[in-house]
Amino acid sequence: MRDREIDSTEIAESDLVTRRGTFRAVAFRDPVDRHEHLAVVAGRVAAREEVLVRVHSECMTGDIFGALRCECGEQLNAALDAIAREGTGVLVYLRGHEGRGIGLVAKVRTHILQDEQGLDTIDSATALGLPVDVRDYGPAARILRHLGVRSLRLLSNNPGKIAGLRDHGLRVAGRVPLLAPVHENNVGYLTAKRDRLGHDLPQLTRPDGCHG
Repeated sequence: MRDREIDSTEIAESDLVTRRGTFRAVAFRDPVDRHEHLAVVAGRVAAREEVLVRVHSECMTGDIFGALRCECGEQLNAALDAIAREGTGVLVYLRGHEGRGIGLVAKVRTHILQDEQGLDTIDSATALGLPVDVRDYGPAARILRHLGVRSLRLLSNNPGKIAGLRDHGLRVAGRVPLLAPVHENNVGYLTAKRDRLGHDLPQLTRPDGCHG
């Protein structure tokens, strides 16, 4: 069955002038999850092959406040830098993905368990009876099709994200690593993502999560 399309009345576009240059901001309300998401577009991407794309899950603590527990804010900035350097690309910012889809309140509750009981990012969610990852990449696929992207290179360390986009009919030609530096505040988080969620994080050089 064909995936649903975004209604043209649910989209608004304008210039977005940033310190990296001028992008096109494409705000849209997804017809399935009903969240309002944003695509930040550089250059002409319509009918292009292998467009550089970042599909970024909302993380208020990391993206806005620069929290060091995760690498989300660093990845967001690195992705925008990479797209600006290339001159063509798209960053899709997906709302409703906080804490891999469990929401902000629940995510902060998992942080308490991580700090007080030493649980990792996965066990702290399941200890609260919450799922590990319920993100849906359908909205990203729908806006990329609307923008005319024929195929893409995905800025990500998560092979599961490639599968999620392909499930919605996108052609992913390859994956471009988006590696953040390892430090004492994020090493446990990154290690869990590598060892338990299958993320490709070669900057973690030893099984115990230590780095050189």
